[in-house]
Amino acid sequence: MPAPSSACDSATTTSFAEFGQRADYSLLDSLQADPQASGDGHDHKPRQVFSGHYVPVTPTPLPAPQYVAHSGTLFNDLGLDEGLAHDEDFLRLFSGDISVARQPLRPFGWATGYALSIYGTEYSQQCPFGTGNGYGDGRAISVFEGLFKGRRWEMQLKGGGPTPYCRGADGRAVLRSSVREFLAQEFMHALGVPSSRSLTLYVSRSETVRRPWYAPNSRSFDPDIMVDNPAAITTRVAPSFLRVGQLELFARRARSNAHPGALNELRMIVAHLIERNYRPEIDPALEFSDQVLELARLFRKRLTSLVANWLRVGYCQGNFNSDNCAAGGYTLDYGPFGFCELFDPRFQPWTGGGEHFCFFNQPLAAEANYQMFWSAIRLLLTDEPDALARLDQIREGFADAMQQEIEAMWASKLGLISYDAELVNELFELLVLSRADYTIFFRKLSDIPEQPSVLKESFYVPSSEQLDGQWTQWLQRWRERITAGGDTQGTSAAMKRINLKVTWREWLIAPAYEKAAQGDYGLIKELQTVFSHPYAEQSAEVAAKYDQLRPRQFFNAGGVSHYSCSS
Repeated sequence: MPAPSSACDSATTTSFAEFGQRADYSLLDSLQADPQASGDGHDHKPRQVFSGHYVPVTPTPLPAPQYVAHSGTLFNDLGLDEGLAHDEDFLRLFSGDISVARQPLRPFGWATGYALSIYGTEYSQQCPFGTGNGYGDGRAISVFEGLFKGRRWEMQLKGGGPTPYCRGADGRAVLRSSVREFLAQEFMHALGVPSSRSLTLYVSRSETVRRPWYAPNSRSFDPDIMVDNPAAITTRVAPSFLRVGQLELFARRARSNAHPGALNELRMIVAHLIERNYRPEIDPALEFSDQVLELARLFRKRLTSLVANWLRVGYCQGNFNSDNCAAGGYTLDYGPFGFCELFDPRFQPWTGGGEHFCFFNQPLAAEANYQMFWSAIRLLLTDEPDALARLDQIREGFADAMQQEIEAMWASKLGLISYDAELVNELFELLVLSRADYTIFFRKLSDIPEQPSVLKESFYVPSSEQLDGQWTQWLQRWRERITAGGDTQGTSAAMKRINLKVTWREWLIAPAYEKAAQGDYGLIKELQTVFSHPYAEQSAEVAAKYDQLRPRQFFNAGGVSHYSCSS
């Protein structure tokens, strides 16, 4: 909810006290706390949460926290002096010690519950009570919400200790997964893909947690050893952390009349979603039913555009449940994600994900999540048949809207003025036959080559004479479409603005978190620099390291080509 702007909005925040003055807790002030919650936030054991939008909870501090990294890009976007990352109170807050909070900061954070559905099927067995009332933020604790340069941001600790939703776990995150999330969020932002952001990363110098993982040189599908990992906390930042699964939870309660205020709690959180994520685009003077309809249209647009962008850059969410789907329409929860190297429509990096969440199935998963979103907000319009009919039309148009976004994406990725299904489908077949690297291929194609010899540099296997002939024919037809526009140079430049030069390659990320566990953070900083300009041409030194095919030893390698969500 926007606050009046002031002259200090553009000033650089240099002290922890000045940072605290940015606080503005719209979620805590406008939504309802769990009435059974403790008054002091010391609420760290698994229990059922029957009502309320959040549970006040204090994070568990990392013992002896040490600075690992911060995002200079986000600090700049927020107007924060980079020295704050090393400020003692700032470090303590974002390593879980909320005792440093002084007014207007709140002395507790908050965790939220949500429901889980997979492809439109509701689940509750992940909840230890079998009711769905114990499922939610088990180790993610928001500790700050405020205004920076006129924009509202929420800051959430990943690995901040147990909450009532922890299901008996320790509430911690390991350094490995924290490094991955920290880097991935900022990489996605640099790619121009809507995403949560990374603020800071701190590690404990004395606390370790034990997790299953892969032995060196393992070829196992599932983790085959237990590993002691340094505990870490990364702070992720977003306009809000509202999820489709949250709306779904309150809708489930409203349908079952779980308590007298269930429908009102649903209405409140939908209104809060509009305020937090859509208010600039939705006129507050509209009737609430019309605002809900605008919300449905806008979320459909954002979600379809987001997934098309995922396909464009080779990103696979891995586990796109409703609880991992941000209702604001951006990428959220970097756990079982990966980036496609060897082109495979069925690419799925997470061992627990299955083909239903693979690379090319993400549009279907998005539609299933939108279905749950639609089903939830539909309850708010039951007394308005005209509004219901309009909402249903928006839902029915999802598949067409998704297809339009994807076709436009493939056209732009290929430098075409309009989509050509035959050309694109034949390209997919050739990419699979040639075992092509997704990123390297499209970047080389952006030079608009006349012969397939250049493209062969992106192939993982030698090409055959027959395959060369197919590529020559395809290139000829594609170039005819490109050159018909006349401005080949302009087309090439446009393609390079959307076909990245450098991508996320897990085998290059693993050494960064392995060295970080030994106290060496140099590779993390190097990756931050490389990932900050993913479309730019690289120096010969950087290209030699980061712009190359995956070495053979990293195929089918546990923890690199595939991994569990042991974080």
